[in-house]
Amino acid sequence: MTAAPPSATDVLIVGAGIAGASLAAALAPWRRVMLIEAEDAPGYHATGRSAAFWHETYGGARVQPLSAASFDTLARPAPEFSEHGFLSPRAALTIGQRGEASAVDAFTAKFSAKGVAVVRMGAAEIAARIPGVRPEWSEAAYEAACSDIDVAALHAAYLRAARRAGARIATRAPLRSARRAASGWDVEVGGESIHAALIVNAAGAWADRVAAACGVAPIGIQPYRRTVIQLRLGVPVPAELPLIIHVGGDFYFKGESQGRVWLSPHDETPVDPHDAAPEDVDVAIAIDRLQAVVDWPVAAVERKWAGLRSFAPDRIPVFGADPHQPGFIWCAGQGGFGIQTAPAIAAMLAAQLGAPAPNGKIGAVDPAPFAASRFA
Repeated sequence: MTAAPPSATDVLIVGAGIAGASLAAALAPWRRVMLIEAEDAPGYHATGRSAAFWHETYGGARVQPLSAASFDTLARPAPEFSEHGFLSPRAALTIGQRGEASAVDAFTAKFSAKGVAVVRMGAAEIAARIPGVRPEWSEAAYEAACSDIDVAALHAAYLRAARRAGARIATRAPLRSARRAASGWDVEVGGESIHAALIVNAAGAWADRVAAACGVAPIGIQPYRRTVIQLRLGVPVPAELPLIIHVGGDFYFKGESQGRVWLSPHDETPVDPHDAAPEDVDVAIAIDRLQAVVDWPVAAVERKWAGLRSFAPDRIPVFGADPHQPGFIWCAGQGGFGIQTAPAIAAMLAAQLGAPAPNGKIGAVDPAPFAASRFA
């Protein structure tokens, strides 16, 4: 009796967070796709712990084209993908103290030159938008287009679309090893053998470990712990409060319902990939930084959590073919902006793997700065 041959797929995508799910949805109508996830459910780590906003300037000028190109898909998706958009208006203020006026000026000029609608504001306009703000916070750049993202709904829509197009999705299915074969890869996935023509590494914080399991040189994807807390305040704060981000990167916070805010100290602690949990010192730092900005008494810390933001060495996403190993594709390093750039990255990478080329704003984005070949 001979052993049954391994199951086969054109493209094996490793990691079912937003990067892998969006790529599977974009590619499955054109190629046989299998999407595997090591956890019990897709999106357990970074995707499920996102602070959930679309902010065009977040991630910097090199990431901005991907965010801008993704907006229409998030705001007005095709009817067959979702009956509703995934964005809710929020607005954003990038703020600084008096001594940081030049930094806010530079921020405003840099993104205005890229066509972003950024308006310079002063103390009176800041006070009108942030009740209780301390007077030394007198410099700001305002972006009306910032929105909250319904991350859970977006991720679920991508998974539905992938399944509808025939993708196979397996959870509790870690990639254990992969070996190059004449026509692709022989892969051990959990207790199953898979033959795949291509492997896409969308494993987030684990991307370099997945590469190593495939005998591919890592490119230096580094996970960083990021802390977020939900506070109940002792004063009323409007739920529609803008997203408030420090121009120097020390904090961000935004209003939630019933006098609550989501707050982060914007921490980036380098860690090994793991199930991240918040540290008490980061929670304390976050509250201290908030109270240096606004005169809001804190009634309670109601929730706290941490996620992993993973960056390539140059801090911009990497997607495309590995420069040294045929058939190995990177889709990693999305940092804290993976949700808001997912539509563009998925469409651009899917086109490299056999889907039609995207048109419109996504088609106009140059993929060259994000290619894995830059790490050759």
